[in-house]
Amino acid sequence: MRTNAQAAGLKDAVIVNTCAVTAEAERQARQTIRRLRRERPGARIIVTGCAAQLSPKKFADMPEVDRVVGNAEKLEPGGLVGDDGIHVSDIMEIKETAGHLLEGYEERTRAFVQVQQGCDHRCTFCIIPFARGRNRSVSIDRVIEQVQKLVSNGYKEVVLTGVDVCSYGADLSDGSTLGVLVQRLLEAVPDLPRLRLTSLDPAAMDEELFELLADEPRFMPHLHLSLQAADDMVLKRMKRRHSRADAMTVCERARKARPDVVIGADLIAGFPTETDAMFENTLNAVTDMGLTYLHVFPYSSRPGTPASNMPMVAGNVRKNRAARIRAAGDGAMKTFLNSRVGRTADVLVEKDRLGHCQYLAPVRLSFDAPVGSIQTVRISGVEDGHLIGDP
Repeated sequence: MRTNAQAAGLKDAVIVNTCAVTAEAERQARQTIRRLRRERPGARIIVTGCAAQLSPKKFADMPEVDRVVGNAEKLEPGGLVGDDGIHVSDIMEIKETAGHLLEGYEERTRAFVQVQQGCDHRCTFCIIPFARGRNRSVSIDRVIEQVQKLVSNGYKEVVLTGVDVCSYGADLSDGSTLGVLVQRLLEAVPDLPRLRLTSLDPAAMDEELFELLADEPRFMPHLHLSLQAADDMVLKRMKRRHSRADAMTVCERARKARPDVVIGADLIAGFPTETDAMFENTLNAVTDMGLTYLHVFPYSSRPGTPASNMPMVAGNVRKNRAARIRAAGDGAMKTFLNSRVGRTADVLVEKDRLGHCQYLAPVRLSFDAPVGSIQTVRISGVEDGHLIGDP
């Protein structure tokens, strides 16, 4: 968006890329827009992103906002410039995934490559399919082209991302899957040292991913599951496509393929109708499934979703349950970090002697090393949530 805006001659403007995953995210966006107008009274304020896609008039009616642009239009070469008002198309009619190529990221040594957009599923808590449209995949050749460019510009690690990345290829006619994409990408770009994936759907991981985990050292031993809950009734009411047993099987298969793999998960606490017993099933999954990196959210009602019409769990109960899951995650993380002491790790140096190892754990080096290099270190201790890496 920045590149397109500069190429189109847009000046003295602020682009606000909104989120709509919760009602709170929208509230914060509106608050930010009002603050930006106070700070930049003469600038044009252009609002885009998911909240703008879903509620364009709500933002256009704000006196601080000059132009509202949809999720499709924001990536078009001239989409951010032009007349004031609303410029939002029907996202469900969009069939193409943006073919933009990014040559790099400011002050980053890790690059993110979007290989998929949109979602064809309808989880009851989620509004995002209506903001991002249908599942659309970038061709494998196009992904390879982008990664080759990033590697040639010095990036040592690439993360493949998408709204529903495990659905990659379902809209293509060549039988592509996420696992096939990763296999072909690693074969085509042998100079890429490290590859990661964003959140994975436990119901849709293909065989090739487990094979890669077992056989390809450049595929990092860290998986993050879009789990959301670990109680079967809650999962059914969320309209998720996996059961607790399915998630357990994914974790077991991953560890069989790569015994040192570290597994994280997204978890929602206090989903409507969740009882104490249902919550305990999710809490116990931290131990039962050996989860380490947790993204924990107290349930936030999103108007327009089926879950918003279900019987709510009290707000204080939601917060308490989220705190208990986070505490369990903190304990699991502490145990994992301590288990690495005395072992070696490969650290991608990012800035100021800081980086991440192959397990995504943050590492503080005890010595100077070039930013962007990968250093093999011995872990001598744990300090403030960081591993300490010595030469």
